[in-house]
Amino acid sequence: MADDAKTLARRLQQRDPDVLDRLIEQYQFRLFRYLLHLTANRERAEDFFQETWVRVLERGHQYDGKWKFEAWLFAIARNLVLDWHRRKKPQSLDELNGPDDDTPFDVRDERSATPLQEVIASEQRSGVHENLSKLPTVYREVLLLRFQEEMQLDEIAVVLSTPLSTVKSRLYRGLEAMRTAMTQTPSSGGLA
Repeated sequence: MADDAKTLARRLQQRDPDVLDRLIEQYQFRLFRYLLHLTANRERAEDFFQETWVRVLERGHQYDGKWKFEAWLFAIARNLVLDWHRRKKPQSLDELNGPDDDTPFDVRDERSATPLQEVIASEQRSGVHENLSKLPTVYREVLLLRFQEEMQLDEIAVVLSTPLSTVKSRLYRGLEAMRTAMTQTPSSGGLA
């Protein structure tokens, strides 16, 4: 794998268009889904998606192959969102959601499921998304990167530019908060 990363780094330094096409094809769904979760706005996510790939092309020489490419890619995307966020001056990433943007987004992957599987998965996702949206952003982001994007903890630390111990702490606290949210049942009204 280290050889693959070094080869990729060399090809990015050479601005090889074939490697960029291959990377876009490989990471487009995951990157777009991540940006949708960060922004909760399809148009903003599309803009950040395009800008992320422009940065990869412009700054490919900065990728050294020490980490997986996806960690570097997601760090670029996150930094673009944070830069935009700082310019807009909202208080938190939660404020990136517009007032009408309460619905979670899910980008369809290439693997198809049966209609029944899609309905069951949709019901499960809606409950998870609802509870996930209630968590503080620092926990939600770590949970998404770990379980949805299947990144390793050290890769998440690179994406978030935080120490590994902080990532572990946020993951633990996020899981605890998620468990609490999932086990709480809404109070039911009296039965007649």
